Amino acid sequence: MKRSTIAKALTMAAVGLALATAPAAKAADKGCSNASLTGTFSYTSTGSIVTPPVVAGPYAEVGTQTFDGKGGISGAGNISQNGNIIPVTITGTYTVNPDCTGAFAVQIAPLGFTAHYAFVIDDSGSEFQALCLDNGAVINRVARRQFPAGDWRQ
Repeated sequence: MKRSTIAKALTMAAVGLALATAPAAKAADKGCSNASLTGTFSYTSTGSIVTPPVVAGPYAEVGTQTFDGKGGISGAGNISQNGNIIPVTITGTYTVNPDCTGAFAVQIAPLGFTAHYAFVIDDSGSEFQALCLDNGAVINRVARRQFPAGDWRQ
């Protein structure tokens, strides 16, 4: 009788552990990949540059950013840095994690620097929100799919 009770207790503990870890595993792996972020997104970025002093001030940006589903980015936009308008083009790379978070780095021409962002995909892949990770920049970006997934303009 004692052996049966111990076996039942161990079985219940194993089932409880499996049930407790299943939601955490599901939350960590939402099935996202680079292919989850595909197409052209229109975006706005707002914030400020705090250092270096020569460029410190308010920052805003609007443009389009196209993700190829394989880790490549291209795009174009206009930056307002401290009231100075600068047309830019961007190229870069991105990585999407299974939990639908990720990172991208874009080279900004003609300014000649690279910006680094952390992002999260939301609205079933129709939107992402990002935060610039570079020192001296306090910039957030919100982007929405420009055209529905599967649209011929994608």
